[in-house]
Amino acid sequence: MRWIRLIVICLVAILGATAFAQQPASAPVPPALTSAKSVFVSNAGSDSGLFPHPFSGAPDRAYNEFYDGMKGLGRFDLVSDPSQADLVLELQLTAPNGPKDADKAKGGSDPLPMLRLVIWDRRSHFVLWALTESVDKANLQKTHDKNFDDAISSLVKDLERIAGTKP
Repeated sequence: MRWIRLIVICLVAILGATAFAQQPASAPVPPALTSAKSVFVSNAGSDSGLFPHPFSGAPDRAYNEFYDGMKGLGRFDLVSDPSQADLVLELQLTAPNGPKDADKAKGGSDPLPMLRLVIWDRRSHFVLWALTESVDKANLQKTHDKNFDDAISSLVKDLERIAGTKP
């Protein structure tokens, strides 16, 4: 009986030590992203079939709302010429193909429209980061539009989280 108690105590100690072990350090964010002062917002377009239903407005709605979100963020100077920018933010609204009403019991799901932001270093022409936000499903036009606005806001917040505050 004593040896069983000793084994249990050892297992608890090992599991406890594992639970308190240090988490691996976060991978570094590219310095070009955190030190950038100016950005050019590039409109990579929207897939067809998204406007005027399920989303109201026109295909440039994502670009216009994201641009306004970036102005409100105040983190970057927005420039109108990519050659003047430290970063190029390429925004695209996609509507992936996939099964319509797939068997959810087997792990299937309907594809959701997604906003994809690819962050390019203007000088090196390398991708520094990419962010994606799905636009949640809805039944009503008003809710579709709210979910669209929420996804844009989340994308701006994601960029702020990665790039940090103004250098």
